[in-house]
Amino acid sequence: MKKKIEVTKPFLPPLEEFLPYLERIWESRVLTNAGPLHQEFESRLAEYLGVEHISVFSNGTLALITAIKALGLSGEVITTPYSFVATTHALVWNGLTPVFADVDKKTCNLDPDKIEKAITCKTSAILPVHCYGVPCDIDSIQRIAEDYRLKVIYDAAHAFGVKVNQRSILSAGNYSVLSFHATKVFNTFEGGAIVSASKESKQRIDRLKNFGFIDEVTVLDVGINGKMNELQAAMGLLQLSYFDSVMERREKIYKRYVNAFSLMREVDFVVVDDHISWNYAYFPIFVGGEGPALRDAIYALLKNEGINARRYFFPVIHRLDAYKGKEFAPMALSNAERLGDQVICLPIYDGLGEEDQDHIISIVRNFFLEKNGDGEICCSR
Repeated sequence: MKKKIEVTKPFLPPLEEFLPYLERIWESRVLTNAGPLHQEFESRLAEYLGVEHISVFSNGTLALITAIKALGLSGEVITTPYSFVATTHALVWNGLTPVFADVDKKTCNLDPDKIEKAITCKTSAILPVHCYGVPCDIDSIQRIAEDYRLKVIYDAAHAFGVKVNQRSILSAGNYSVLSFHATKVFNTFEGGAIVSASKESKQRIDRLKNFGFIDEVTVLDVGINGKMNELQAAMGLLQLSYFDSVMERREKIYKRYVNAFSLMREVDFVVVDDHISWNYAYFPIFVGGEGPALRDAIYALLKNEGINARRYFFPVIHRLDAYKGKEFAPMALSNAERLGDQVICLPIYDGLGEEDQDHIISIVRNFFLEKNGDGEICCSR
């Protein structure tokens, strides 16, 4: 039986270090409702990320839905078709119309020029995604938002700990929303958070995630239950002490991939500028050719060897059955479609051994050696 290699595996700290947190929970008998571990985690998380106002949630999708709800938006929201589907679902669940704009083919993020061209009299906000943890063009998006009086919510599910010029990108916009899902670089089993721009914004978020209560008998907003429980908060507290060392190991894996593929013209990958402190959340490669056939051939080869690479993000959202045929794409989305047809995310996680990584690299290399030997030339994006 072939050894199975997943695209990612959650980092888990030593079990014996988690047990004292369980003892605290058992002693207090507080399981949820902003208990002591929840409050401690929120405080330490804000300090670690370099932000002032943060609210932790039971999961990232509820956090995104709540952030959108908090702004009281209406009409249309410009967003990316190149993301996990929860980004768009959160808009539709709030009764909003997603309008897809194309992405930059190098960063995979919303192209500010395309955002501006998609604005109409119905536009109320922009919902960009820091795709793969690579920062969006925050300054340009903020300029557009100010010029057109729009709100900005960043889907920062991939962007835990990412900084530009040593400053957190999570303070951009009205809200930034994080995910602590098990597949992310930082996990609390399941979880998420909203970074707010002000104390008042955080207070509103905290009300909304607790049914709208402000005291025992007063409900000010029509809220929801998005509260993080004490088990999740305990895991978050413990994970914080390991995050820097986990990033160091992920960086080594990333650099080994880069060294292996840097001279292959058939393979392109995300390159992060030196002024960006990245979190090595993903290692996507992009293989050329029209349509997904070439990429899918490599995907199948990896799968046959027990390597569960993933095609993040394919199909792109406007091609999914839930959104296909609807009037959500007023302009060409050729970059997003091409990226979706070419992308494979290779395994990257703390604990991926060099031997396994070399096996992954050799499968991709040998595929192109055989193709080129047959005289077939592949073009990168």
